[in-house]
This record gives sequence, structure tokens and C-alpha cells, in this order.
Amino acid sequence: MTLLLIRHGETELNAGRVVQFPDTPLGANGIAQAMRLGQHLRTRNIGLVLSSDYRRARMTAGSVVAHCGAPLVEHATLRERNFGDFRGSAYADHGIDIMAPDVVPPNGEGWAAFHARVDEAWRVITDYAAKVEGDLAVVTHGLVLRSLIERKLDLGALAVAPDLVVHNTSVTVVERGAPWRVRDLASVAHLDDGVQAGAVA
Repeated sequence: MTLLLIRHGETELNAGRVVQFPDTPLGANGIAQAMRLGQHLRTRNIGLVLSSDYRRARMTAGSVVAHCGAPLVEHATLRERNFGDFRGSAYADHGIDIMAPDVVPPNGEGWAAFHARVDEAWRVITDYAAKVEGDLAVVTHGLVLRSLIERKLDLGALAVAPDLVVHNTSVTVVERGAPWRVRDLASVAHLDDGVQAGAVA
């Protein structure tokens, strides 16, 4: 059985390059992406869907649950990085790269605090993976997935570019159990020309 690491569907703020709020819902394209994702996963033996409790992740996870019939568990450690007072503003409005290593958002998380929380999220994921029968689907966020891909997973011969895009509703398939080897990285093969992969942030 495998671990399926999934990014939520696209939101209107994703598409507009605006830093998101916890309650940001999926946009029309994101809803279509989530539907395609659920259809794509319906033949898998998914034993549990583990999701961030942010609205866009819960909506995406709901489509997987609806198509696969698996139970849903939400966990706060799977939330996106907290950008604090930057939320609701366009990335381009700041005059700086808010993703830079030394930028700490006011009332938000710096990179060290964020990675420490992702470490705790990984412990939650691996604990569930040890108990669940069938595949474990994890619905979370782009930066969480980048942190896991870069720091926790065995990529084998896969080359990961510094500008790797983890697209909306992409699925990273991982062999369950150490060394947590990636079999398929950030795939959006379930999307088609009518449903685009969407925004990168």
C-alpha cells in the first residue's frame, strides 16, 4: 500500500497571486480539479483521508472521500505556512520576496518554525500510515509538500529542480514505510485540457 501526498485544488486567490486566508474556498477551476482527482482515485483502496483543516484542503479532501468512501480526519499540523499580516495581499505588493529565507511575516511563521511544524505533521502522517489498512491519502498545501519532498522523502534517481512546481491537486505517490521512496512526483495526469493544473502558489 502507498502514501498519496496531494495538494488542494486551485482557489481564486491562487490564480490572482494573493496570499491566502485559512477560509479561502476552491474556485471553479479548483472544484473541477478536485472532481477529477476524486474520479482518478476512486479505484484505489484508500483506507483514510488525512487533511489540513483549511477550507481549500477540506473541500479537496471531500471530493476524494465522496468518490472513495474513505473516512476523513483533519489535522492542524497540515496547514499551509502562516503568512500572518501578509494574508490578503498580492505577492507583488511587498517589494521583497516573501519566500526568502530571512523573511519572517509579521504575526506569522518564519521558515524554521514552519519546518518544525511540518516535522510534527510528518510524525502524524507516519503514525497514521502505520495503522491504516489500504492507501493513506494526505491533502495539504504546496509549501508543506515542498518541505516533505525536500526533507523527508527518498527521491531515488528523481531529480528535483529548485523551481519544482507542486501543482494544484498533484499527487505524489510514495512507498509506505522507510525510506519513503517516491514512485511518482507531483503528477497531474488526472487533469486534462479542460481542467488546467492551475496556479503555482
